[in-house]
Amino acid sequence: MQSGTLAGNFRGTKAFRHLSVYLDKAVQSYKAMSATTFNDPTTVALPPERIHRLVGYGMRSAADGYLFRPTSVDNIRQILDLARETGRKIVLRGAGRSYGDANVGSECIIVDISRMNRILSWDPKTGLIDCESGVTIEGLWRTTLEDGFWPPVVSGTMYPTLGGALGMNIHGKNSFKVGTLGDQVVELDVLFPNGEFHTLTPKDDLFYQVISSAGLLGIITRARLKMKRVHSGDVKVLAVSCDNWDDQFAFFDKFEHDSDYMVSWIDCFGKGAHNGRGQIHVAWYQNESFELPPSLKPESQDLPDTILGLVPKSVVWRFLKVLNNRPGMRFVNWAKHHASLLLGNGKTIEQSLVGFSFLLDYVPNWRNAYLPGGFIQYQSFIPRDKAKEVFSKQIQMQQDAKLEAFLGVFKLHKPDKFLFSHAVDGYSMALDFKVTRRNWKRLEKLCHQMNEVVLEAGGRFYFAKDSTLRASDVKSYLGESTLKTFQTLKSKYDPDGLLTSNLASRLDLNGSRVQ
Repeated sequence: MQSGTLAGNFRGTKAFRHLSVYLDKAVQSYKAMSATTFNDPTTVALPPERIHRLVGYGMRSAADGYLFRPTSVDNIRQILDLARETGRKIVLRGAGRSYGDANVGSECIIVDISRMNRILSWDPKTGLIDCESGVTIEGLWRTTLEDGFWPPVVSGTMYPTLGGALGMNIHGKNSFKVGTLGDQVVELDVLFPNGEFHTLTPKDDLFYQVISSAGLLGIITRARLKMKRVHSGDVKVLAVSCDNWDDQFAFFDKFEHDSDYMVSWIDCFGKGAHNGRGQIHVAWYQNESFELPPSLKPESQDLPDTILGLVPKSVVWRFLKVLNNRPGMRFVNWAKHHASLLLGNGKTIEQSLVGFSFLLDYVPNWRNAYLPGGFIQYQSFIPRDKAKEVFSKQIQMQQDAKLEAFLGVFKLHKPDKFLFSHAVDGYSMALDFKVTRRNWKRLEKLCHQMNEVVLEAGGRFYFAKDSTLRASDVKSYLGESTLKTFQTLKSKYDPDGLLTSNLASRLDLNGSRVQ
Protein backbone atom coordinates (compact mmCIF):
# COMPACT_ATOMS: atom_id res chain seq x y z
CA MET A 1 0.00 0.00 0.00
CA GLN A 2 2.80 2.34 0.92
CA SER A 3 4.74 1.63 -2.27
CA GLY A 4 1.61 2.20 -4.37
CA THR A 5 1.06 5.52 -2.63
CA LEU A 6 4.68 6.52 -3.27
CA ALA A 7 4.38 5.56 -6.93
CA GLY A 8 1.15 7.51 -7.25
CA ASN A 9 2.73 10.54 -5.61
CA PHE A 10 5.77 10.29 -7.96
CA ARG A 11 3.54 10.16 -11.06
CA GLY A 12 2.26 13.58 -10.25
CA THR A 13 5.66 15.19 -9.84
CA LYS A 14 7.47 17.46 -12.29
CA ALA A 15 10.38 14.97 -12.38
CA PHE A 16 8.05 12.21 -13.56
CA ARG A 17 6.68 14.37 -16.36
CA HIS A 18 10.23 15.19 -17.57
CA LEU A 19 11.17 11.49 -17.41
CA SER A 20 8.08 10.54 -19.41
CA VAL A 21 8.89 13.04 -22.15
CA TYR A 22 12.52 11.83 -22.30
CA LEU A 23 11.52 8.15 -22.55
CA ASP A 24 8.92 8.89 -25.21
CA LYS A 25 11.52 10.69 -27.35
CA ALA A 26 13.98 7.82 -26.87
CA VAL A 27 11.41 5.24 -27.98
CA GLN A 28 10.46 7.27 -31.06
CA SER A 29 14.13 7.68 -31.97
CA TYR A 30 14.74 3.95 -31.62
CA LYS A 31 11.70 3.12 -33.75
CA ALA A 32 12.90 5.49 -36.46
CA MET A 33 16.32 3.85 -36.57
CA SER A 34 14.92 0.33 -36.44
CA ALA A 35 12.56 1.00 -39.32
CA THR A 36 15.37 1.95 -41.68
CA THR A 37 16.01 -0.33 -44.68
CA PHE A 38 17.77 0.07 -48.02
CA ASN A 39 14.46 -0.28 -49.86
CA ASP A 40 12.41 2.23 -47.89
CA PRO A 41 13.02 5.69 -49.35
CA THR A 42 10.75 7.31 -46.78
CA THR A 43 13.20 6.78 -43.93
CA VAL A 44 16.19 9.03 -43.25
CA ALA A 45 18.02 7.11 -40.55
CA LEU A 46 20.73 4.49 -41.07
CA PRO A 47 20.97 1.18 -39.17
CA PRO A 48 22.68 1.87 -35.82
CA GLU A 49 24.52 -1.44 -36.02
CA ARG A 50 26.62 0.06 -38.84
CA ILE A 51 28.09 2.71 -36.56
CA HIS A 52 31.81 2.19 -36.08
CA ARG A 53 34.53 4.24 -34.48
CA LEU A 54 37.16 4.74 -37.19
CA VAL A 55 40.64 6.06 -36.51
CA GLY A 56 43.44 7.53 -38.63
CA TYR A 57 46.72 5.65 -38.61
CA GLY A 58 48.30 8.09 -36.16
CA MET A 59 45.45 7.38 -33.70
CA ARG A 60 45.03 11.10 -33.15
CA SER A 61 42.01 11.59 -35.45
CA ALA A 62 38.83 9.56 -34.98
CA ALA A 63 35.13 9.80 -35.80
CA ASP A 64 31.98 7.69 -35.69
CA GLY A 65 30.58 6.77 -39.09
CA TYR A 66 28.27 4.29 -40.82
CA LEU A 67 30.55 1.60 -42.22
CA PHE A 68 29.81 -0.18 -45.52
CA ARG A 69 32.12 -2.67 -47.28
CA PRO A 70 31.00 -3.04 -50.90
CA THR A 71 32.14 -5.95 -53.07
CA SER A 72 31.20 -4.56 -56.48
CA VAL A 73 30.65 -1.39 -58.46
CA ASP A 74 26.89 -1.99 -58.24
CA ASN A 75 27.18 -2.07 -54.43
CA ILE A 76 28.90 1.31 -54.55
CA ARG A 77 26.12 2.71 -56.74
CA GLN A 78 23.58 1.54 -54.12
CA ILE A 79 25.56 3.26 -51.39
CA LEU A 80 25.65 6.50 -53.39
CA ASP A 81 21.86 6.30 -53.73
CA LEU A 82 21.54 5.59 -50.02
CA ALA A 83 23.65 8.64 -49.19
CA ARG A 84 21.29 10.85 -51.16
CA GLU A 85 18.20 9.30 -49.60
CA THR A 86 19.51 9.72 -46.08
CA GLY A 87 21.20 13.09 -46.53
CA ARG A 88 24.63 11.72 -45.58
CA LYS A 89 28.08 12.47 -46.97
CA ILE A 90 30.51 9.72 -48.01
CA VAL A 91 34.12 9.16 -46.94
CA LEU A 92 36.28 6.74 -48.92
CA ARG A 93 38.56 4.46 -46.92
CA GLY A 94 41.05 1.81 -47.93
CA ALA A 95 43.25 0.22 -45.29
CA GLY A 96 43.10 3.33 -43.08
CA ARG A 97 46.82 4.06 -43.44
CA SER A 98 46.58 7.83 -43.90
CA TYR A 99 48.02 9.27 -40.72
CA GLY A 100 45.50 12.02 -40.02
CA ASP A 101 41.80 12.60 -40.76
CA ALA A 102 41.69 11.91 -44.51
CA ASN A 103 39.90 8.58 -44.07
CA VAL A 104 37.41 9.46 -41.31
CA GLY A 105 34.23 11.50 -41.36
CA SER A 106 31.93 12.49 -38.53
CA GLU A 107 28.50 10.85 -38.94
CA CYS A 108 29.26 10.09 -42.60
CA ILE A 109 28.83 6.91 -44.59
CA ILE A 110 32.24 5.24 -44.75
CA VAL A 111 32.89 3.24 -47.93
CA ASP A 112 35.62 0.73 -47.11
CA ILE A 113 36.91 -0.73 -50.41
CA SER A 114 39.06 -3.46 -48.86
CA ARG A 115 36.70 -6.29 -49.89
CA MET A 116 37.05 -5.35 -53.56
CA ASN A 117 40.38 -7.15 -53.65
CA ARG A 118 40.44 -9.41 -56.71
CA ILE A 119 43.40 -9.71 -59.06
CA LEU A 120 41.60 -9.54 -62.42
CA SER A 121 44.56 -10.46 -64.62
CA TRP A 122 48.33 -10.80 -64.44
CA ASP A 123 50.60 -11.11 -67.48
CA PRO A 124 54.24 -12.00 -66.68
CA LYS A 125 55.18 -11.37 -70.32
CA THR A 126 54.22 -7.70 -70.24
CA GLY A 127 54.42 -7.05 -66.51
CA LEU A 128 50.88 -5.61 -66.53
CA ILE A 129 48.61 -6.37 -63.59
CA ASP A 130 44.90 -5.55 -63.54
CA CYS A 131 43.15 -5.49 -60.19
CA GLU A 132 40.34 -4.06 -58.11
CA SER A 133 41.12 -1.06 -55.97
CA GLY A 134 41.01 -2.96 -52.68
CA VAL A 135 44.08 -5.03 -53.54
CA THR A 136 46.94 -4.14 -51.21
CA ILE A 137 50.60 -3.56 -52.01
CA GLU A 138 51.22 -6.90 -50.33
CA GLY A 139 48.67 -8.50 -52.66
CA LEU A 140 50.58 -7.09 -55.62
CA TRP A 141 54.00 -8.43 -54.74
CA ARG A 142 52.74 -11.80 -53.53
CA THR A 143 51.08 -12.24 -56.93
CA THR A 144 53.99 -11.16 -59.11
CA LEU A 145 57.30 -11.72 -57.30
CA GLU A 146 57.73 -15.38 -58.23
CA ASP A 147 57.51 -14.32 -61.88
CA GLY A 148 60.26 -11.77 -61.30
CA PHE A 149 58.24 -8.57 -60.79
CA TRP A 150 57.97 -6.10 -57.93
CA PRO A 151 55.59 -3.11 -57.40
CA PRO A 152 57.22 -0.09 -59.07
CA VAL A 153 56.50 2.23 -56.13
CA VAL A 154 55.79 1.20 -52.53
CA SER A 155 55.22 3.05 -49.28
CA GLY A 156 56.91 2.19 -45.99
CA THR A 157 54.17 -0.35 -45.25
CA MET A 158 52.76 -3.08 -47.50
CA TYR A 159 49.17 -2.79 -46.30
CA PRO A 160 47.66 0.24 -48.11
CA THR A 161 45.07 -0.53 -50.78
CA LEU A 162 45.73 0.42 -54.36
CA GLY A 163 42.70 2.73 -54.42
CA GLY A 164 43.81 4.56 -51.30
CA ALA A 165 47.41 4.72 -52.48
CA LEU A 166 46.32 6.29 -55.79
CA GLY A 167 43.90 8.65 -54.08
CA MET A 168 46.89 10.05 -52.19
CA ASN A 169 49.40 9.27 -54.97
CA ILE A 170 51.98 7.70 -52.69
CA HIS A 171 55.72 7.93 -53.22
CA GLY A 172 58.56 5.69 -52.12
CA LYS A 173 62.30 5.57 -51.58
CA ASN A 174 62.76 5.65 -55.37
CA SER A 175 60.64 8.76 -55.94
CA PHE A 176 63.65 10.68 -57.33
CA LYS A 177 64.04 8.01 -60.01
CA VAL A 178 60.53 6.88 -61.06
CA GLY A 179 58.14 9.41 -59.53
CA THR A 180 54.91 8.50 -57.74
CA LEU A 181 52.61 5.48 -57.95
CA GLY A 182 50.29 7.38 -60.28
CA ASP A 183 53.12 7.60 -62.80
CA GLN A 184 53.09 3.80 -63.08
CA VAL A 185 49.38 3.39 -63.90
CA VAL A 186 48.30 2.73 -67.49
CA GLU A 187 44.53 2.54 -66.98
CA LEU A 188 41.99 3.42 -64.34
CA ASP A 189 38.25 2.81 -63.79
CA VAL A 190 36.46 5.52 -61.83
CA LEU A 191 32.83 5.73 -60.70
CA PHE A 192 31.76 9.33 -60.14
CA PRO A 193 28.97 10.36 -57.75
CA ASN A 194 26.99 11.85 -60.66
CA GLY A 195 26.64 8.31 -62.03
CA GLU A 196 29.24 8.53 -64.78
CA PHE A 197 31.73 5.68 -65.14
CA HIS A 198 35.01 6.42 -66.91
CA THR A 199 38.01 4.37 -67.96
CA LEU A 200 40.95 6.78 -67.87
CA THR A 201 44.50 6.63 -69.23
CA PRO A 202 47.47 9.03 -69.01
CA LYS A 203 46.14 10.65 -72.20
CA ASP A 204 43.19 12.03 -70.19
CA ASP A 205 43.46 15.17 -68.05
CA LEU A 206 40.95 13.60 -65.68
CA PHE A 207 43.44 10.80 -65.01
CA TYR A 208 45.81 13.29 -63.38
CA GLN A 209 42.98 14.98 -61.51
CA VAL A 210 41.43 11.88 -59.89
CA ILE A 211 44.81 10.47 -58.84
CA SER A 212 46.00 12.62 -55.89
CA SER A 213 42.50 14.04 -55.18
CA ALA A 214 42.28 12.41 -51.72
CA GLY A 215 39.12 10.51 -52.68
CA LEU A 216 37.11 13.69 -53.20
CA LEU A 217 36.32 13.51 -56.94
CA GLY A 218 35.49 9.89 -57.71
CA ILE A 219 35.78 6.30 -56.56
CA ILE A 220 38.63 4.33 -58.12
CA THR A 221 37.34 0.79 -58.67
CA ARG A 222 40.04 -0.78 -60.87
CA ALA A 223 43.61 -0.05 -61.90
CA ARG A 224 46.11 -1.51 -64.33
CA LEU A 225 49.76 -0.79 -63.71
CA LYS A 226 53.17 -1.80 -64.97
CA MET A 227 55.20 -3.83 -62.48
CA LYS A 228 58.99 -3.57 -62.18
CA ARG A 229 61.11 -6.42 -63.61
CA VAL A 230 63.57 -7.76 -61.02
CA HIS A 231 66.04 -10.62 -61.16
CA SER A 232 66.35 -11.17 -57.43
CA GLY A 233 64.27 -10.80 -54.31
CA ASP A 234 67.21 -9.06 -52.64
CA VAL A 235 68.72 -5.60 -52.90
CA LYS A 236 72.28 -4.49 -52.21
CA VAL A 237 72.22 -1.86 -49.45
CA LEU A 238 74.98 0.59 -48.53
CA ALA A 239 74.72 2.28 -45.11
CA VAL A 240 76.68 5.48 -44.45
CA SER A 241 76.68 7.55 -41.27
CA CYS A 242 76.21 11.31 -41.76
CA ASP A 243 77.32 13.89 -39.21
CA ASN A 244 75.22 16.84 -40.44
CA TRP A 245 73.16 18.22 -43.30
CA ASP A 246 76.23 18.84 -45.44
CA ASP A 247 76.99 15.10 -45.33
CA GLN A 248 73.38 14.20 -46.08
CA PHE A 249 73.13 16.34 -49.19
CA ALA A 250 76.60 15.35 -50.40
CA PHE A 251 75.71 11.64 -50.33
CA PHE A 252 72.34 12.20 -52.01
CA ASP A 253 74.11 14.17 -54.75
CA LYS A 254 76.68 11.41 -55.13
CA PHE A 255 74.22 8.56 -55.57
CA GLU A 256 71.26 10.30 -57.24
CA HIS A 257 72.15 9.03 -60.71
CA ASP A 258 73.67 5.74 -59.61
CA SER A 259 71.13 4.06 -57.33
CA ASP A 260 67.65 2.59 -57.33
CA TYR A 261 66.59 3.70 -53.84
CA MET A 262 67.76 6.30 -51.33
CA VAL A 263 66.46 7.18 -47.87
CA SER A 264 68.00 8.63 -44.75
CA TRP A 265 67.18 8.54 -41.07
CA ILE A 266 67.53 11.90 -39.26
CA ASP A 267 68.29 12.33 -35.55
CA CYS A 268 66.14 15.33 -34.64
CA PHE A 269 67.99 15.74 -31.34
CA GLY A 270 71.32 16.53 -33.07
CA LYS A 271 72.33 20.11 -32.25
CA GLY A 272 74.57 22.81 -33.66
CA ALA A 273 77.19 21.37 -35.98
CA HIS A 274 75.41 18.01 -35.72
CA ASN A 275 72.04 19.33 -36.89
CA GLY A 276 70.94 16.84 -39.57
CA ARG A 277 73.05 13.92 -38.45
CA GLY A 278 71.77 10.44 -39.26
CA GLN A 279 72.31 7.53 -41.60
CA ILE A 280 71.65 7.20 -45.33
CA HIS A 281 70.75 3.88 -46.98
CA VAL A 282 71.39 3.53 -50.71
CA ALA A 283 70.10 0.43 -52.49
CA TRP A 284 70.46 -1.28 -55.87
CA TYR A 285 68.53 -4.16 -57.42
CA GLN A 286 70.46 -7.42 -57.44
CA ASN A 287 70.96 -9.89 -60.28
CA GLU A 288 71.15 -13.64 -59.69
CA SER A 289 72.27 -16.27 -62.16
CA PHE A 290 69.41 -18.65 -61.39
CA GLU A 291 66.35 -18.52 -63.64
CA LEU A 292 64.16 -18.63 -60.54
CA PRO A 293 66.32 -17.74 -57.53
CA PRO A 294 64.99 -18.76 -54.11
CA SER A 295 64.79 -15.09 -53.08
CA LEU A 296 61.90 -14.62 -55.53
CA LYS A 297 59.71 -17.07 -53.67
CA PRO A 298 57.13 -15.13 -51.60
CA GLU A 299 57.81 -17.21 -48.48
CA SER A 300 61.45 -16.12 -48.57
CA GLN A 301 60.30 -12.53 -48.11
CA ASP A 302 58.20 -13.07 -44.97
CA LEU A 303 59.39 -10.95 -42.07
CA PRO A 304 60.49 -12.97 -39.00
CA ASP A 305 58.15 -13.17 -36.01
CA THR A 306 60.96 -12.82 -33.49
CA ILE A 307 64.13 -10.82 -32.89
CA LEU A 308 67.25 -13.02 -32.86
CA GLY A 309 64.87 -15.97 -32.73
CA LEU A 310 64.08 -15.20 -29.10
CA VAL A 311 61.90 -12.15 -28.48
CA PRO A 312 58.43 -12.19 -30.09
CA LYS A 313 57.99 -9.00 -32.10
CA SER A 314 54.39 -8.79 -30.97
CA VAL A 315 55.55 -7.60 -27.53
CA VAL A 316 58.29 -5.21 -28.68
CA TRP A 317 55.99 -2.19 -28.75
CA ARG A 318 55.52 -2.55 -24.98
CA PHE A 319 59.26 -2.03 -24.48
CA LEU A 320 59.23 0.87 -26.93
CA LYS A 321 56.46 2.50 -24.93
CA VAL A 322 58.75 2.76 -21.91
CA LEU A 323 61.24 4.77 -23.98
CA ASN A 324 58.64 6.78 -25.90
CA ASN A 325 59.33 10.12 -24.22
CA ARG A 326 61.86 12.92 -24.73
CA PRO A 327 64.63 11.52 -22.50
CA GLY A 328 64.08 7.99 -23.79
CA MET A 329 64.06 8.95 -27.47
CA ARG A 330 67.00 11.29 -27.05
CA PHE A 331 68.94 8.25 -25.82
CA VAL A 332 67.59 5.97 -28.57
CA ASN A 333 68.56 8.44 -31.30
CA TRP A 334 71.98 9.03 -29.72
CA ALA A 335 72.58 5.28 -29.50
CA LYS A 336 71.43 4.71 -33.08
CA HIS A 337 73.75 7.43 -34.40
CA HIS A 338 76.80 6.10 -32.59
CA ALA A 339 75.97 2.53 -33.57
CA SER A 340 75.81 3.67 -37.20
CA LEU A 341 79.37 5.02 -36.83
CA LEU A 342 80.74 1.80 -35.38
CA LEU A 343 78.71 -0.99 -37.00
CA GLY A 344 78.59 -1.42 -40.76
CA ASN A 345 79.41 2.18 -41.66
CA GLY A 346 80.35 2.31 -45.33
CA LYS A 347 79.65 -1.40 -45.80
CA THR A 348 77.24 -3.11 -48.17
CA ILE A 349 74.86 -5.88 -47.21
CA GLU A 350 72.14 -7.87 -48.95
CA GLN A 351 68.59 -7.38 -47.74
CA SER A 352 65.25 -8.72 -48.93
CA LEU A 353 62.98 -6.38 -50.89
CA VAL A 354 60.35 -6.68 -48.17
CA GLY A 355 62.84 -6.13 -45.36
CA PHE A 356 64.26 -3.03 -47.02
CA SER A 357 60.97 -1.58 -48.24
CA PHE A 358 58.54 -2.08 -45.38
CA LEU A 359 60.26 -0.96 -42.19
CA LEU A 360 56.91 0.13 -40.73
CA ASP A 361 55.80 -3.51 -40.76
CA TYR A 362 58.88 -4.86 -39.01
CA VAL A 363 57.47 -4.43 -35.49
CA PRO A 364 53.74 -5.28 -35.26
CA ASN A 365 51.59 -2.64 -33.55
CA TRP A 366 54.59 -0.34 -33.03
CA ARG A 367 52.29 2.69 -33.08
CA ASN A 368 50.69 1.51 -29.82
CA ALA A 369 53.82 2.83 -28.14
CA TYR A 370 52.36 6.32 -28.77
CA LEU A 371 49.15 5.68 -26.87
CA PRO A 372 47.09 7.16 -25.32
CA GLY A 373 47.49 10.38 -27.33
CA GLY A 374 48.74 8.90 -30.59
CA PHE A 375 51.08 10.75 -32.93
CA ILE A 376 51.10 12.93 -36.03
CA GLN A 377 53.45 12.88 -38.96
CA TYR A 378 54.51 16.19 -40.43
CA GLN A 379 56.03 16.02 -43.91
CA SER A 380 57.16 18.96 -46.01
CA PHE A 381 58.61 19.01 -49.54
CA ILE A 382 61.18 21.69 -50.32
CA PRO A 383 62.87 22.73 -53.60
CA ARG A 384 66.54 21.79 -53.88
CA ASP A 385 68.02 25.25 -53.37
CA LYS A 386 66.12 25.87 -50.12
CA ALA A 387 65.98 22.37 -48.61
CA LYS A 388 69.08 22.47 -46.41
CA GLU A 389 68.13 25.84 -44.95
CA VAL A 390 64.51 24.86 -44.27
CA PHE A 391 65.19 21.46 -42.74
CA SER A 392 67.97 22.81 -40.55
CA LYS A 393 65.60 25.52 -39.32
CA GLN A 394 62.79 23.01 -38.68
CA ILE A 395 65.08 20.90 -36.51
CA GLN A 396 66.16 24.00 -34.57
CA MET A 397 62.54 25.13 -34.11
CA GLN A 398 61.62 21.73 -32.63
CA GLN A 399 64.52 21.82 -30.22
CA ASP A 400 63.73 25.37 -29.12
CA ALA A 401 60.13 24.31 -28.42
CA LYS A 402 61.31 21.12 -26.66
CA LEU A 403 59.08 19.15 -29.04
CA GLU A 404 61.61 17.16 -31.00
CA ALA A 405 60.27 14.60 -33.47
CA PHE A 406 61.11 11.09 -32.31
CA LEU A 407 61.79 9.99 -35.90
CA GLY A 408 62.88 11.89 -39.00
CA VAL A 409 63.03 10.48 -42.56
CA PHE A 410 64.70 12.29 -45.48
CA LYS A 411 64.02 11.56 -49.19
CA LEU A 412 64.61 12.97 -52.69
CA HIS A 413 61.81 13.60 -55.22
CA LYS A 414 61.04 14.79 -58.72
CA PRO A 415 57.99 16.83 -59.77
CA ASP A 416 54.82 15.47 -61.39
CA LYS A 417 51.69 16.90 -63.01
CA PHE A 418 48.96 15.52 -60.72
CA LEU A 419 46.35 18.02 -59.54
CA PHE A 420 47.04 17.89 -55.79
CA SER A 421 50.72 17.10 -56.20
CA HIS A 422 52.96 17.13 -53.16
CA ALA A 423 56.12 16.54 -55.14
CA VAL A 424 58.88 19.03 -55.95
CA ASP A 425 62.26 18.93 -57.63
CA GLY A 426 63.84 18.61 -54.24
CA TYR A 427 63.65 16.89 -50.87
CA SER A 428 61.20 15.93 -48.17
CA MET A 429 61.50 15.37 -44.44
CA ALA A 430 58.86 13.40 -42.54
CA LEU A 431 58.69 13.88 -38.77
CA ASP A 432 56.86 11.74 -36.19
CA PHE A 433 55.63 13.77 -33.19
CA LYS A 434 54.14 12.20 -30.09
CA VAL A 435 50.84 13.82 -29.05
CA THR A 436 49.83 14.24 -25.42
CA ARG A 437 47.05 16.13 -23.72
CA ARG A 438 49.59 18.65 -22.43
CA ASN A 439 51.62 19.24 -25.60
CA TRP A 440 48.97 19.35 -28.33
CA LYS A 441 48.43 23.12 -28.45
CA ARG A 442 52.17 23.80 -28.47
CA LEU A 443 52.72 21.11 -31.10
CA GLU A 444 49.99 22.50 -33.33
CA LYS A 445 51.53 25.98 -32.99
CA LEU A 446 54.96 24.59 -33.90
CA CYS A 447 53.56 22.92 -37.03
CA HIS A 448 51.89 26.16 -38.10
CA GLN A 449 55.17 28.02 -37.61
CA MET A 450 57.01 25.41 -39.67
CA ASN A 451 54.33 25.76 -42.35
CA GLU A 452 55.23 29.41 -42.74
CA VAL A 453 58.88 28.50 -43.32
CA VAL A 454 57.88 25.87 -45.90
CA LEU A 455 55.55 28.19 -47.79
CA GLU A 456 58.13 30.98 -47.88
CA ALA A 457 60.53 28.54 -49.53
CA GLY A 458 57.97 27.48 -52.15
CA GLY A 459 57.40 24.10 -50.49
CA ARG A 460 54.46 21.71 -50.53
CA PHE A 461 52.62 19.23 -48.29
CA TYR A 462 51.07 15.76 -48.49
CA PHE A 463 47.45 15.04 -47.55
CA ALA A 464 48.19 11.40 -46.62
CA LYS A 465 50.35 12.61 -43.73
CA ASP A 466 48.58 15.82 -42.72
CA SER A 467 46.96 16.60 -39.36
CA THR A 468 47.67 20.31 -38.87
CA LEU A 469 47.39 22.22 -42.16
CA ARG A 470 44.99 25.15 -42.39
CA ALA A 471 42.85 26.14 -45.37
CA SER A 472 45.07 29.19 -45.90
CA ASP A 473 48.16 26.97 -46.10
CA VAL A 474 46.57 24.81 -48.79
CA LYS A 475 45.52 27.85 -50.80
CA SER A 476 49.08 29.17 -50.60
CA TYR A 477 50.86 26.07 -51.89
CA LEU A 478 48.30 24.69 -54.35
CA GLY A 479 47.30 28.10 -55.67
CA GLU A 480 43.92 29.55 -56.56
CA SER A 481 44.02 28.19 -60.10
CA THR A 482 44.40 24.59 -58.90
CA LEU A 483 41.63 24.99 -56.35
CA LYS A 484 39.30 26.54 -58.92
CA THR A 485 40.01 23.64 -61.28
CA PHE A 486 39.14 21.25 -58.48
CA GLN A 487 35.90 23.10 -57.72
CA THR A 488 34.89 22.98 -61.38
CA LEU A 489 35.51 19.23 -61.46
CA LYS A 490 33.69 18.80 -58.17
CA SER A 491 30.63 20.65 -59.49
CA LYS A 492 30.54 18.45 -62.58
CA TYR A 493 31.33 14.99 -61.21
CA ASP A 494 30.05 15.33 -57.63
CA PRO A 495 27.31 17.99 -57.91
CA ASP A 496 25.69 16.93 -54.63
CA GLY A 497 28.98 17.20 -52.77
CA LEU A 498 28.74 13.62 -51.51
CA LEU A 499 32.46 12.86 -51.23
CA THR A 500 34.13 14.42 -48.22
CA SER A 501 36.27 13.69 -45.15
CA ASN A 502 37.23 15.42 -41.95
CA LEU A 503 40.39 16.53 -43.74
CA ALA A 504 38.34 18.04 -46.58
CA SER A 505 36.19 19.92 -44.07
CA ARG A 506 39.18 21.15 -42.07
CA LEU A 507 40.96 22.41 -45.19
CA ASP A 508 37.79 23.63 -46.91
CA LEU A 509 38.59 21.54 -49.97
CA ASN A 510 34.90 21.35 -50.81
CA GLY A 511 34.93 25.05 -51.42
CA SER A 512 32.81 27.05 -49.00
CA ARG A 513 35.63 29.57 -48.48
CA VAL A 514 37.58 29.22 -51.73
CA GLN A 515 36.84 32.15 -54.06
